[in-house]
Amino acid sequence: MTVDGHGSTIKSRIKNMLRKNRKENLADKVTLERVLGITASGNSGLACDPHSGLVAYPAGCVVVLLNPKKNRQHHILNTSRKTITALSFSPDGKYLVTGESGHLPAVRVWEVCEFRQVAELQEHKYGVSCVAFSPNSKYIVSVGYQHDMMVHVWAWKKNTIIAANKVSSKVTAVSFSEDSSYFVTAGNRHVKFWYLDHSKSIKASTPVPLLGRSGLLGELRNNFFCDVACGRGSKAESTFCITSSGLLCEFNPKRMLDKWVDLRTSVAGSLCVSEELIFCGFADGMVRAFSPADLGFICTLPRPHHLGTDVSSITQASHLFSNKMSARYPDSVAVTYDPASHWLSCVYNDHSLYVWDVRDLHRVGKVHSALYHAACVWDLQMVPEVPESGLSSGEFLSCSADNTVRLWSTERQGHTHTQNVLSKDLLKVIYMDENTAALVETEGSVSASTEKTDGQTAETRTGIRTICVSPDGKHLASGDRNGMLRVHDLSSMTEIQKVEAHDSEILCLEYSKPETGLKLLATASRDRLIHVLDAEKDYGLVQTLDEHSSSITAVRFAANDNKVRMISCGADKSIYFRTAHRTDGGTEFRRSHHVVRKTTLYDMDVEPSCKYAAVGCQDRCIRIFNISNGKQKTFYKGSQTEDGSLLKVQTDPSGQYVATSCSDKNISIFDFRSGVCVATMFGHSEIVTGIKFTNDCKHLISVSGDSCIFVWRLAPELTMSMRERLSQLRRTPLTPPCNTSTLSRRTPTKGTNPGTRRGPVTPAEVREPVTPAEAREPVTPAGALETDSPAEA
Repeated sequence: MTVDGHGSTIKSRIKNMLRKNRKENLADKVTLERVLGITASGNSGLACDPHSGLVAYPAGCVVVLLNPKKNRQHHILNTSRKTITALSFSPDGKYLVTGESGHLPAVRVWEVCEFRQVAELQEHKYGVSCVAFSPNSKYIVSVGYQHDMMVHVWAWKKNTIIAANKVSSKVTAVSFSEDSSYFVTAGNRHVKFWYLDHSKSIKASTPVPLLGRSGLLGELRNNFFCDVACGRGSKAESTFCITSSGLLCEFNPKRMLDKWVDLRTSVAGSLCVSEELIFCGFADGMVRAFSPADLGFICTLPRPHHLGTDVSSITQASHLFSNKMSARYPDSVAVTYDPASHWLSCVYNDHSLYVWDVRDLHRVGKVHSALYHAACVWDLQMVPEVPESGLSSGEFLSCSADNTVRLWSTERQGHTHTQNVLSKDLLKVIYMDENTAALVETEGSVSASTEKTDGQTAETRTGIRTICVSPDGKHLASGDRNGMLRVHDLSSMTEIQKVEAHDSEILCLEYSKPETGLKLLATASRDRLIHVLDAEKDYGLVQTLDEHSSSITAVRFAANDNKVRMISCGADKSIYFRTAHRTDGGTEFRRSHHVVRKTTLYDMDVEPSCKYAAVGCQDRCIRIFNISNGKQKTFYKGSQTEDGSLLKVQTDPSGQYVATSCSDKNISIFDFRSGVCVATMFGHSEIVTGIKFTNDCKHLISVSGDSCIFVWRLAPELTMSMRERLSQLRRTPLTPPCNTSTLSRRTPTKGTNPGTRRGPVTPAEVREPVTPAEAREPVTPAGALETDSPAEA
């Protein structure tokens, strides 16, 4: 029995090793190449290393290490898959400490050069609001969220707490004194000085109580102190604070409020201190410099782009400073200063990042800038490969709750557009209405978790929910959360159609493919309706379908067996397969098959040959259906974990692989036919709301509720496999164009209400002839229900 037990132990170890190696191999198949987004909401989420010039900031569960001069990124992925909330460099720049949120969050120390974790310090319960290295690099201080109420001092190399104490207020900032003898925390009606007794802490085997003394606030005791920084050089014994109401304060060595100045701003949020300068960030894009010696005003830095600016028109630096007097600007929420290179990095509440050269405060220059989405990114679409459209195949579009649609480039150089000076990645921005600028301003710090709450105001319920680009690359259709359908001309970015199409948010848009021979647009909504519009005739109504009994999550067109098909699925657990027919009135879609499953269907995609549709389900399975007869061909697990539901499925341009996103925030890539997982990735801190393969099969792009866009580079073997299959498809196309020359398309009647046509198809409908292949294959009659087999259930 001992031998058997020992043998089973060895077998289990081998299995665990194989499983671990497999997970590592899956993760090696993709690498995070580019992050288009930032989630820093305050000064604790921005840091710079004066030795290397790197700027660090969080983007979901990822720390971005940016070289501003070269516009190059490196990334540290948080292995715990928890949201990064705070970060700070060690004085020598070799290490980076991060704090996170979630259940049992940890304080982690990373080696910057190797991008690897070297320490995990776990004691907080809910989240870490701020972290800091001591100037001698021996200690790390971490402050928990308000409900955690703990301040810990770590001897991080020994993974031990040397001192700890509780705080009774919300703390948002921490700063160490230059000699490492004390640190200061600031927050709501709170400025406290904490002193380290090194002799006691070294001898003690358990954490000693941390000695804290409150700052003497006087008449400012009811203020919110949003940031703090200990003095440097000749002002090393002073401590500087900034209040949210706009007061810059100085505490003397006796913790007394020595002096303060009114910054004359409605809102202030951040500051950073060097030996020569104090920088303060305010509302409306203002950043001002003061003298640490006497708090005297020195200068005001240039402001960033104004809200609602036409990014593509800013092609010279001078354009940035020629703004209108009535323009509004995003608030500055975080600032950090690099005294070696004299660069000041600023993050604004519209999720933009600027790095200013302040060597000469009277001639400030811009080193780097980037503009990102300010709220949840709901959808993305690749630009089709159409030379006549004037757009590059390496470009893609994204839409967001910030009420904008943005055009990005995955190509680092050589795209056809004139490069603007505001961003190397962002090419154009479409602002959907006049209130977009105000929406960006109010939602700049709104997270995806706010998006999902029930108590939403009318303003926070706006935003673009889904987009789709016409196959010829000429039109962009977008649907918002109020049911409004808009169509833009992509060449001029002008709006050509605006229709109140639905009573609730539009969840899916789909243009018919060129091989169908038709130019249609289908819109599906939470109101359970599908509208089919004629894209050739000013998007007039062709047909309204109301067969679903709940929200429609996906609708797709396909050319199959010389027929035009439409497939839709929804939260009612149903899939409807429809076929286009000729009628006296025009073209109409009629149900041919109706399949019901025992689980909610969240998304669907049709592979390039148009034979099969892949459906992502609540039970984490991908179900593959035959489009011709509505039969389920196979199914397999679409996630490597046992939590959550599949939210998105997307096949690559060749149909070789299918990518999935799960509600546990993980992304996976599977072989479409065998169901074998070939790659996994993580990094988003909220649900992944959209995934797309690029046209050249080199990248996978994901967008999320955390407002970030991740560009993943696929392993060369995956790209080669897709390209080989794609070349085969092009040599022998599996989907010949449909013969629709005899189909009469009905001209929409003016004033037609999209929601009124609910009757059955007219008797004048003429069925297309059944092909021999279809005649040999058993088909579920129209109206009959097909359910899961007992084996599958």
